[in-house]
Amino acid sequence: MVCTDNIDFTIPLQPAADRRMIKFVLMVNRQGQTRLSRYYHSVELSRRAALEADVVRYCLSRKKDQCSFVEYKDFKVVYRQYAALYIVVGITDSENELSIYELVHNFVEVLDKYFSRVSVYFSLQSELDIMFNLDRVHIILDEMIQNGHIVETNKSRILAPLTAIDKMVES
Repeated sequence: MVCTDNIDFTIPLQPAADRRMIKFVLMVNRQGQTRLSRYYHSVELSRRAALEADVVRYCLSRKKDQCSFVEYKDFKVVYRQYAALYIVVGITDSENELSIYELVHNFVEVLDKYFSRVSVYFSLQSELDIMFNLDRVHIILDEMIQNGHIVETNKSRILAPLTAIDKMVES
């Protein structure tokens, strides 16, 4: 029999700054108006507006031929433009930019599948769909990202809760 009284079985965690994670997700239009924001770490409300304004201004001022990954203060920003809308994701320095870039595209494909009018090239109608169905867009995002980590990328599994909700509403 082995005595385990003095053995520490806990796994040491990395410091929070070294962990790979998503800090925030923003969806903004060309005028810089935020249509969706989700933060995965605490940021004071007064600082959120300033952070969003700075990050959005920085992304909107870049040319189409410039890289979609930028260093900004103590984190990196990955953004992708779909016609009238930009999706901007703030990540830690150790997070993989390409995986986040693909996550953004997957998010748009899920929106396209659910709303069926949201095309890969967002239009005014799709922006209105997002604004008037923000609760559903948040459900989609929450199915994909939890606590700043990607948990699901399968489109059918992401949409399963919304499909169930829609069936309950119809009946």
